[in-house]
Amino acid sequence: MYLKLFLNKNKRTKMGMKLKLSFWQIINMNVGFFGIQYSFGLQQSAVNPIYDFLHASPDQIPLLNLAGPLTGLLIQPIIGAMSDKTWHPRWGRRKPYFFIGALICSIALFMFPFSSSLWMAAGLLWILDVGNNTAMEPYRAFIADTLNEDQQPIGFQAQSFFTGFGQFLAYISLFLFPIVFVGYTGSLPTWIYASFFLGAILSVTSIWWSMSKTKEIPPTVDELAILKAEPLNVFSPFIDIYKAVLDMPTVMWQLFLVYLFQWYAMMCYWQNNSKSIALSVWNVTPKDVMRYEKAVEWNGLIGAFGFIVTFSIAFYLAKLAKKHGAKMIHFACLLLGAISFLWFPMVQNQYMFFAVIIGYGIAWASMMGIPYLMVVAVVPKERYGVYMGIINMMIVIPMIIQNLSFGYILKNFLDNDPRQAIRFAGVLLVLAAICTLLIKIKNKKLSE
Repeated sequence: MYLKLFLNKNKRTKMGMKLKLSFWQIINMNVGFFGIQYSFGLQQSAVNPIYDFLHASPDQIPLLNLAGPLTGLLIQPIIGAMSDKTWHPRWGRRKPYFFIGALICSIALFMFPFSSSLWMAAGLLWILDVGNNTAMEPYRAFIADTLNEDQQPIGFQAQSFFTGFGQFLAYISLFLFPIVFVGYTGSLPTWIYASFFLGAILSVTSIWWSMSKTKEIPPTVDELAILKAEPLNVFSPFIDIYKAVLDMPTVMWQLFLVYLFQWYAMMCYWQNNSKSIALSVWNVTPKDVMRYEKAVEWNGLIGAFGFIVTFSIAFYLAKLAKKHGAKMIHFACLLLGAISFLWFPMVQNQYMFFAVIIGYGIAWASMMGIPYLMVVAVVPKERYGVYMGIINMMIVIPMIIQNLSFGYILKNFLDNDPRQAIRFAGVLLVLAAICTLLIKIKNKKLSE
């Protein structure tokens, strides 16, 4: 009875059908992604410098970053499978997971600057990543649930837009906040406290905005019957993940090869960009704390500019994907990212980085949206959650491999030189672009 009443009240859907939403409705439903990505931006831009300030050696950094990919591997597919089997007439299917994840993020972000040791910071990163992954995974499925096929490119690229905007704010805080919040609090610069406290606020408020502005489409009577027949229990997420992997479309296996090179490369870049700038422009290392802090600030500024590129081009990439195919657009964007990485270590003029980072910004806009178009076209809608979780497994497995292997590679083959690490990342992005061309998509709209 409650389902019939809910369907009568919800003008956007009838028996689970998706109606076309306005552009601003799509924006509102994705505002929560902004808070999640501000938090993720701090992980990219500020966590590794905190490790440096706490005297981590270069070859320790990959292992200290293991929290992100490992929690993603464990949390996202489980949360995806759980959200597929969740429905509440008031709270919906995906929203409860957004909110719980946002609360965990806020607590971890607030506590992070109080890290008194290297291992305390590493432990808080684990908690932060649990929250980020709990909130992020259902958001991908939320788009696929709510929008019809014609609007899904705009929906996923709206997430790419907010990815760029949230990470822009995280990176620009590294440049602006040291101007406002001077000095040190304990062993860390005071501006770090301000950046993380802002993230704690944004994480909850942005999720609240999207939850209040967007209603989830209720399941049909038949879908509700399936949910009742196969209720959520302790074992069901693992069973669903296992079945989904066995039934995984060929496109996803091909995309995994792309991701293997793509995300290994991104981890190499995030771990070494500040140190590369410090060496190539100022010829300093993290041991020179005051001068290295200048390189961290400058990395924040150029990173912010890169994410301006990301959110400026995100919606245009959706149009290009419709016209030329998702595969070809992702291929071109990865090549531009590779050019950025290969050029990055050679730059000695700090202002030249604004040109260098453009390719990275374009590549990141594609990574955050375009591959999902290939996936939602080939997976059943009742399993969006678990398959979005499996996509995240495809992202984090290369990251785990990088965390476990790159310290050895950096120390023994790249002379612990962050510039060499970023060149290595550029070569890997070239390989990822080549592998993108090997993807075979039957849906003509998404292929070349």
